[in-house]
Order: sequence, then C-alpha cells, then structure tokens
Amino acid sequence: MALAAVLCFQAFGQSYPLSDDHLASLYASADGRYVWHNWKGSVSKWQKRFRADLEKTLGIDRMREEMKGFKPEAKQIDSEDMGAYTRERWEIFTEPDVLLPVIILRPKVIEGPKALMITPHGHSKNTELYAGVYWDESDRSLAEDGERNIAVQAVEEGCIAIAPTARAFGKTRTKAGLEADATSSCHEYMLHDLIVGRTLIGDRVWDIMKIIDWALEALPVDPEKIIVSGHSGGGTATIYAGAVDTRIKFCLPSGSFCSYEKSILAMPHCECNYLPGMLHLGNMGDLAGLLAGRYLCIIQGKDDGIFPIDGAREEFEKTKEIFAASGKGACELAVGDGGHRYYKTPAWAFIKKYISVF
Repeated sequence: MALAAVLCFQAFGQSYPLSDDHLASLYASADGRYVWHNWKGSVSKWQKRFRADLEKTLGIDRMREEMKGFKPEAKQIDSEDMGAYTRERWEIFTEPDVLLPVIILRPKVIEGPKALMITPHGHSKNTELYAGVYWDESDRSLAEDGERNIAVQAVEEGCIAIAPTARAFGKTRTKAGLEADATSSCHEYMLHDLIVGRTLIGDRVWDIMKIIDWALEALPVDPEKIIVSGHSGGGTATIYAGAVDTRIKFCLPSGSFCSYEKSILAMPHCECNYLPGMLHLGNMGDLAGLLAGRYLCIIQGKDDGIFPIDGAREEFEKTKEIFAASGKGACELAVGDGGHRYYKTPAWAFIKKYISVF
C-alpha cells in the first residue's frame, strides 16, 4: 500500500492505533539508496559513497570536525598478575571531556607485534565481564557458560585484548543513572545526542576508533591484525565500527545481525540500536557489505529470540553478493546451536583460518 494512501485514510470521529500496514508502508517508502541490488557501479565506489553517508547518519562527520586534531591520551590505574597474562585497568580520553575506562589484557611474553582484539560489551551492569571480572557466580556463568569472556579468550589465544566500557554504561552513566544504579543511561544519552546531531551508536564507534588510534601508538600491535568482536549491543558496535573504520581487518559481530524489520523494529529494543533515516541508506546486509575486501564472521544463535535467524540469513545473502562482487576478503555466517549468546568455537576457527594470532 502506498504511503500517501495510508496517510489519507481516516474515519471522522474515530481513532485507530498505529497499524502494521502503516508501518510496512513507512519501511517501503525508504529509498534505500545503497541497497546493493539497486547499484550499478563498482563495489569500491559504492562503499566510498555509502560510508560517507553512514558517517553523517552516525554523527561521526560532525565529531571529526568538532575534534579536529584531537589525540587520545590514557593513564594506567592498576595492574594484576593473572598468571600467563596481566590485567590492567586504564582510563582513556576518547574526547577532550570523555574519560572511558578500559581493561587491557596482555600476554606476559610478547615477541614482536601482536594481534589486537577490541571487545565491546552488550547490555550488562558489569562492564568488565568480558575481561573475566565477575561480581558473583551468576556473572561467571553468564561469561563462561555463555562464552562472553571474549577478551580473556583473546589473550589466551595470544592477542593483546582491550575491553572498553560502552558509552552510557558503568562509570560513563549520567549522574541520575549512577544514583539510581541503572544498568545504563542509553535513553538519556540518545536524546542528548540526537538534539546535537549525534547518535549513541556513533559515540561507541568513535570510542573504538580512538582506542585504535591510541593502541597503534602505545602498544606493540600489528596494524594488519586488528580484530573487533562483541556480543548483542557490543555486536552492534562491532559491525558499525567495522563499516566505518577500514583499519579493522577482522569483524566478528555476535547476536546483533538481522534485518531491521525483523529485529529492532519487530520488538522492544534499547534506544541505542536506532539510527535516524538508516533505511534510507540500506539494511543490515548492505551495511555488512562495507566490510567487503576484509574479513567478516557473523555469529548468531539459531534460537536467538531478539535477532531471529531467518532475518539474519536473508540479510547475509545480500552480504555474500557484495563480497563476491568485491572478489577480496571473506565472509561467513556462523550459526550456533542455541540462543542469544556468544559462540567462541566458530569465532576462533574463522580468525585462525585467515591469520596467525600467535
């Protein structure tokens, strides 16, 4: 049904709830200017134009302009001996007035530049879960049984791992969020971001980019072996960061890939998942195509209730077409036998298939 027809249909004296037909017509009206099926040019030209418009949608272009010349600085807070590796707490300025806590796990034996793995977390009150810091046995089970201790996995595989606090979580919550001990301040952050032309996803992508800037200067990392992998909200940050920052060579988003219509538009999700006008650019499969030429492993549970596997498979078919047209890099969809969690076996099999992290 055409949008105009839906908007013009009314019955005087009555009120109607927002209808599924109306929502479907809204989605259909989005022009999707970078939907791959509608593109006639080269992959590289498509990526260049799409990436530029995506940065505008995220607010990254505005942040670049406002913080031109800014270089992140960091300070180490403490260090803990974990046996084969050290666990260090740091604070890093990702903006002149934004101090972001991160945990760095580094092998005790480092011979030459190492692979760097950045592990953005999802919606959890414990922002250090991925680095193996547990408040109780419930945390331990969530991290170890659900294989969310991604930074620990990375350092045990020989990488230097950085587990950042996601913007609007932990110490970066608003004053009200801290006083209420809320899981996050995503709602407040998103409203304040929107009013100044930014987005919360954009903030988190920016943080990952600034961590990479700093790590390349301060740590013995190999610039050709930069990996980002996170789960759920961390998976969302992962795929958008990979789409924007081409220094990320390996991108492994978990529990976050699906068509927008079947996931974040089909059921309640946190405000931090939404970007104004994103469907006018393309869908998730097109977004993932911005990784073409590099290495992308999408990790999904077959029974994930909030990012359904059928929507993930549909979008991945589009992504495969873009990678095939590029003729470079590799993409895989790894489906775990379970629900909304991380699956480390296919993740590390993919990484080791293409690089040596040792």
